[in-house]
Amino acid sequence: MAKDEKREKSLIDNIKLILGKEDKMQDKVKDGSGLERYAKDLSVLLSLVKDYYQGNYRDIPYKTISAAVVGLLYVLNPIDLIPDFIPFIGKVDDALVLRFCLKLIEKDLNKYKAWQSKQSGSNNNTDKISMHKSKKSSK
Repeated sequence: MAKDEKREKSLIDNIKLILGKEDKMQDKVKDGSGLERYAKDLSVLLSLVKDYYQGNYRDIPYKTISAAVVGLLYVLNPIDLIPDFIPFIGKVDDALVLRFCLKLIEKDLNKYKAWQSKQSGSNNNTDKISMHKSKKSSK
């Protein structure tokens, strides 16, 4: 197996792990742990990772998707530099790592958000067109 194939397989395995714990990630954001301010960003990162995994969005450098995956894995992992069970400061390192990852991939994340917005806009147009057609056909 070539180096790139191994790297991609490892990335996909990590993405599967993240997507399997999506509920846990949402709970972590809502539990008053200091990650609340990153709720939208975490949601966008999860969406990016999901779209990459499903093949919907692949116009992204490997280093960007890797940074997103590493950031999400770090937040999910309860055993890190400062263990999450320590009151008040347990999530500080999670927030710092997440902030660093977001800053690192900011440009590519904005491109993804624009793509995502365009997708939802085209879906809305499709819905409007199909609704319009169904109204015509019912006359």
